[in-house]
Amino acid sequence: MITLKTIIVNAPAELREALDAIAGDKALIDRCAGFRPGAIDNTTASAKHTLRALAKRWLFLNDEIVEHDKILRELTEAVAPTLLDGFGIGPDTAAEMLVLFGDNPERIHSEAAFAKLCGAAPIPASSGLTSRHRLAFGGHRQANAALYRTVIVRMRFHQPTIDYVARRTAEGLTKREIIRCLKRYIAREIYCELTRLPLDAP
Repeated sequence: MITLKTIIVNAPAELREALDAIAGDKALIDRCAGFRPGAIDNTTASAKHTLRALAKRWLFLNDEIVEHDKILRELTEAVAPTLLDGFGIGPDTAAEMLVLFGDNPERIHSEAAFAKLCGAAPIPASSGLTSRHRLAFGGHRQANAALYRTVIVRMRFHQPTIDYVARRTAEGLTKREIIRCLKRYIAREIYCELTRLPLDAP
Protein backbone atom coordinates (compact mmCIF):
# COMPACT_ATOMS: atom_id res chain seq x y z
CA MET A 1 0.00 0.00 0.00
CA ILE A 2 2.85 2.39 0.83
CA THR A 3 4.54 1.62 -2.50
CA LEU A 4 1.27 2.10 -4.38
CA LYS A 5 0.67 5.50 -2.77
CA THR A 6 4.25 6.53 -3.53
CA ILE A 7 3.63 5.74 -7.20
CA ILE A 8 0.44 7.84 -7.09
CA VAL A 9 2.33 10.82 -5.65
CA ASN A 10 4.78 10.65 -8.55
CA ALA A 11 2.18 9.87 -11.25
CA PRO A 12 1.15 12.38 -13.93
CA ALA A 13 -1.08 15.12 -12.53
CA GLU A 14 -4.34 14.01 -14.19
CA LEU A 15 -4.04 10.45 -12.90
CA ARG A 16 -2.85 11.58 -9.46
CA GLU A 17 -5.75 14.00 -8.99
CA ALA A 18 -8.29 11.36 -10.06
CA LEU A 19 -6.94 8.85 -7.54
CA ASP A 20 -6.56 11.42 -4.75
CA ALA A 21 -10.32 11.96 -4.87
CA ILE A 22 -10.99 8.30 -3.92
CA ALA A 23 -11.75 7.80 -0.22
CA GLY A 24 -10.61 4.60 1.47
CA ASP A 25 -7.77 2.20 0.77
CA LYS A 26 -10.00 -0.64 -0.46
CA ALA A 27 -11.77 1.60 -2.97
CA LEU A 28 -8.37 2.84 -4.19
CA ILE A 29 -7.11 -0.73 -4.57
CA ASP A 30 -10.21 -1.78 -6.53
CA ARG A 31 -9.87 1.21 -8.84
CA CYS A 32 -6.18 0.54 -9.52
CA ALA A 33 -6.78 -3.18 -10.05
CA GLY A 34 -9.30 -2.31 -12.76
CA PHE A 35 -6.90 -0.21 -14.85
CA ARG A 36 -6.40 -1.14 -18.51
CA PRO A 37 -3.15 0.67 -19.36
CA GLY A 38 -2.90 -0.55 -22.96
CA ALA A 39 0.38 0.01 -24.75
CA ILE A 40 3.11 1.23 -22.41
CA ASP A 41 4.19 4.18 -24.54
CA ASN A 42 3.71 7.10 -22.12
CA THR A 43 4.13 7.89 -18.42
CA THR A 44 0.40 7.61 -17.62
CA ALA A 45 0.18 4.12 -19.10
CA SER A 46 3.37 3.13 -17.26
CA ALA A 47 1.99 4.41 -13.95
CA LYS A 48 -1.33 2.60 -14.52
CA HIS A 49 0.50 -0.65 -15.32
CA THR A 50 2.53 -0.38 -12.09
CA LEU A 51 -0.50 0.55 -9.97
CA ARG A 52 -2.51 -2.33 -11.44
CA ALA A 53 0.26 -4.83 -10.64
CA LEU A 54 0.61 -3.55 -7.06
CA ALA A 55 -3.17 -3.54 -6.49
CA LYS A 56 -3.52 -7.13 -7.74
CA ARG A 57 -0.67 -8.18 -5.47
CA TRP A 58 -2.40 -6.45 -2.52
CA LEU A 59 -5.68 -8.25 -3.26
CA PHE A 60 -3.93 -11.63 -3.54
CA LEU A 61 -2.13 -11.16 -0.22
CA ASN A 62 -5.30 -9.90 1.46
CA ASP A 63 -7.20 -13.03 0.38
CA GLU A 64 -4.32 -15.15 1.68
CA ILE A 65 -4.40 -13.36 5.04
CA VAL A 66 -8.16 -13.85 5.33
CA GLU A 67 -7.77 -17.58 4.66
CA HIS A 68 -4.95 -17.94 7.20
CA ASP A 69 -6.93 -15.99 9.82
CA LYS A 70 -9.93 -18.27 9.29
CA ILE A 71 -7.83 -21.39 9.89
CA LEU A 72 -6.07 -19.77 12.87
CA ARG A 73 -9.43 -18.85 14.43
CA GLU A 74 -10.70 -22.42 14.07
CA LEU A 75 -7.55 -23.81 15.70
CA THR A 76 -7.48 -21.33 18.60
CA GLU A 77 -11.22 -21.70 19.26
CA ALA A 78 -10.77 -25.49 19.43
CA VAL A 79 -8.10 -25.14 22.14
CA ALA A 80 -9.12 -21.98 24.03
CA PRO A 81 -12.68 -21.03 23.03
CA THR A 82 -13.05 -18.22 25.59
CA LEU A 83 -9.71 -16.51 24.89
CA LEU A 84 -11.06 -14.84 21.74
CA ASP A 85 -13.94 -13.34 23.74
CA GLY A 86 -11.57 -10.68 25.10
CA PHE A 87 -12.00 -7.34 23.36
CA GLY A 88 -9.23 -6.81 20.80
CA ILE A 89 -7.85 -10.33 21.13
CA GLY A 90 -7.85 -11.74 17.62
CA PRO A 91 -6.75 -15.16 16.34
CA ASP A 92 -3.16 -13.98 15.83
CA THR A 93 -2.82 -12.73 19.42
CA ALA A 94 -4.54 -15.82 20.85
CA ALA A 95 -2.30 -18.14 18.81
CA GLU A 96 0.84 -16.27 19.89
CA MET A 97 -0.13 -16.63 23.54
CA LEU A 98 -0.96 -20.32 23.18
CA VAL A 99 2.42 -20.95 21.54
CA LEU A 100 4.18 -19.02 24.32
CA PHE A 101 2.27 -20.91 27.02
CA GLY A 102 2.91 -24.30 25.42
CA ASP A 103 6.61 -23.69 24.79
CA ASN A 104 7.38 -22.46 28.33
CA PRO A 105 5.30 -24.47 30.81
CA GLU A 106 8.17 -24.75 33.30
CA ARG A 107 8.75 -20.97 33.30
CA ILE A 108 5.11 -19.91 33.74
CA HIS A 109 4.47 -20.75 37.37
CA SER A 110 2.47 -17.61 38.17
CA GLU A 111 0.72 -14.65 36.62
CA ALA A 112 3.73 -12.43 37.36
CA ALA A 113 6.05 -14.91 35.63
CA PHE A 114 3.79 -14.88 32.56
CA ALA A 115 3.82 -11.06 32.49
CA LYS A 116 7.61 -11.05 32.77
CA LEU A 117 7.93 -13.58 29.96
CA CYS A 118 5.71 -11.34 27.79
CA GLY A 119 7.88 -8.30 28.60
CA ALA A 120 4.96 -6.69 30.43
CA ALA A 121 6.33 -6.71 33.99
CA PRO A 122 6.87 -3.26 35.51
CA ILE A 123 10.36 -2.34 36.71
CA PRO A 124 10.86 0.51 39.23
CA ALA A 125 12.51 3.48 37.50
CA SER A 126 12.07 6.16 40.15
CA SER A 127 14.49 9.03 40.59
CA GLY A 128 14.48 11.61 43.33
CA LEU A 129 10.94 12.74 44.03
CA THR A 130 9.63 11.10 40.84
CA SER A 131 7.99 7.72 41.36
CA ARG A 132 7.48 5.75 38.17
CA HIS A 133 7.87 2.34 36.52
CA ARG A 134 8.93 1.16 33.08
CA LEU A 135 8.48 -2.04 31.13
CA ALA A 136 11.07 -4.77 31.12
CA PHE A 137 12.87 -4.74 27.78
CA GLY A 138 13.42 -8.50 27.82
CA GLY A 139 10.86 -11.21 27.29
CA HIS A 140 9.20 -12.73 24.27
CA ARG A 141 9.06 -9.98 21.63
CA GLN A 142 6.23 -11.52 19.57
CA ALA A 143 4.07 -11.89 22.69
CA ASN A 144 4.85 -8.31 23.66
CA ALA A 145 3.86 -7.12 20.18
CA ALA A 146 0.60 -9.10 20.45
CA LEU A 147 -0.19 -7.36 23.75
CA TYR A 148 0.59 -3.99 22.16
CA ARG A 149 -1.83 -4.64 19.26
CA THR A 150 -4.59 -5.49 21.74
CA VAL A 151 -3.87 -2.35 23.76
CA ILE A 152 -4.05 -0.10 20.69
CA VAL A 153 -7.38 -1.65 19.61
CA ARG A 154 -8.85 -1.14 23.09
CA MET A 155 -7.56 2.42 23.38
CA ARG A 156 -9.42 3.25 20.18
CA PHE A 157 -12.65 1.25 20.38
CA HIS A 158 -13.17 -0.09 23.94
CA GLN A 159 -15.07 2.47 26.03
CA PRO A 160 -13.86 1.30 29.48
CA THR A 161 -10.27 1.51 28.22
CA ILE A 162 -10.91 4.95 26.70
CA ASP A 163 -12.26 6.11 30.08
CA TYR A 164 -9.24 4.58 31.84
CA VAL A 165 -6.83 6.39 29.52
CA ALA A 166 -8.61 9.70 30.14
CA ARG A 167 -8.48 9.20 33.92
CA ARG A 168 -4.82 8.20 34.00
CA THR A 169 -3.89 11.06 31.66
CA ALA A 170 -5.58 13.48 34.09
CA GLU A 171 -3.45 11.95 36.86
CA GLY A 172 -0.32 12.92 34.93
CA LEU A 173 0.73 9.63 33.33
CA THR A 174 2.22 9.71 29.85
CA LYS A 175 0.78 7.66 26.99
CA ARG A 176 3.75 5.30 27.22
CA GLU A 177 3.13 4.70 30.92
CA ILE A 178 -0.58 4.10 30.31
CA ILE A 179 0.22 1.53 27.61
CA ARG A 180 2.56 -0.19 30.09
CA CYS A 181 -0.28 -0.45 32.64
CA LEU A 182 -2.69 -1.77 30.02
CA LYS A 183 -0.22 -4.39 28.78
CA ARG A 184 0.13 -5.69 32.32
CA TYR A 185 -3.65 -5.82 32.74
CA ILE A 186 -4.17 -7.71 29.48
CA ALA A 187 -1.36 -10.14 30.35
CA ARG A 188 -3.24 -10.89 33.60
CA GLU A 189 -6.49 -11.36 31.69
CA ILE A 190 -4.91 -13.76 29.19
CA TYR A 191 -3.13 -15.73 31.92
CA CYS A 192 -6.43 -16.24 33.76
CA GLU A 193 -8.07 -17.51 30.57
CA LEU A 194 -5.21 -19.88 29.74
CA THR A 195 -5.07 -21.38 33.23
CA ARG A 196 -8.73 -22.34 32.88
CA LEU A 197 -7.87 -24.75 30.05
CA PRO A 198 -8.28 -28.44 30.89
CA LEU A 199 -5.03 -30.24 31.71
CA ASP A 200 -5.38 -32.51 28.66
CA ALA A 201 -5.88 -29.62 26.21
CA PRO A 202 -3.60 -29.93 23.15
